[in-house]
Amino acid sequence: MIKSNRRFLFPLGRIVMTPSARELMHSTGTHPFQLFLRHQCGDWGVMEAEDRTANEHAVILGGRLLSAYELGESKEKIWIITEADRSSTAAILPAEY
Repeated sequence: MIKSNRRFLFPLGRIVMTPSARELMHSTGTHPFQLFLRHQCGDWGVMEAEDRTANEHAVILGGRLLSAYELGESKEKIWIITEADRSSTAAILPAEY
């Protein structure tokens, strides 16, 4: 069992990922749970300050949330996006958006 002292800021809803996102995580040894947990706890990854602020407001006001993480030696980006209504959270590559 994994224990965490982190506080969940919002529900993820239904969790989905594209085949390309799944392959990137697999090839870099990244467990999907790690990224979804970071996202849900407010670790937005490599986002700019303005985007971090937008996420902080979205947690309170109910907007869409976007995190970006760099994986592997190549630092290829993957996005985690939670819809504004919190019905779903998706892992996708930026090119798939």
